[in-house]
Amino acid sequence: MKTYLNSVKKRFEYYKTLGEKTFDQLTDEQLFWCYNEESNSIATIVKHLSGNMLSRWTDFLNTDGEKPWRNRDSEFENDVKNREELLDIWNKGWNCLFDALNSIKDDDWQKDIYIRNERHSVIDAINRQLAHYPYHVGQIVFIGKMLAGFKWKSLSIPKGKSETFNAEKFGTQRKANL
Repeated sequence: MKTYLNSVKKRFEYYKTLGEKTFDQLTDEQLFWCYNEESNSIATIVKHLSGNMLSRWTDFLNTDGEKPWRNRDSEFENDVKNREELLDIWNKGWNCLFDALNSIKDDDWQKDIYIRNERHSVIDAINRQLAHYPYHVGQIVFIGKMLAGFKWKSLSIPKGKSETFNAEKFGTQRKANL
């Protein structure tokens, strides 16, 4: 289970970093931009992600992941004031997640976890969130990429650069394995 837990932490950290690298490429105004009134700004998506994280990961081994104090609908109100507040909200959610993952003990893996009164294994509850958060981080990256336009710095391998990347990463070793 330690190998699984380390893998999960690594994946969550990766998606957290993708979001942060997107924030870094945008102006303060762009973090709050909405395509239309039915869409969400990056700030609103961050607020929802954090609200979900706080609800799911606070005392997650003992209480339902949908906390009675959570007001999910308010997470979609575009009322974050500035970049600093956005980053505080972002980090509060991620810190709660990582604290919860770090608290898992060997005997916890056999427990049942409830989310909205639906029973999950600990692994399934973790995997549920590992599917949910990248979905929203992908939205953040997509919006960021549209807003940054030609100034966007790729967060992975840039278009048309796969061969260069592979040559730098694998060199002649890759060719020998083909």
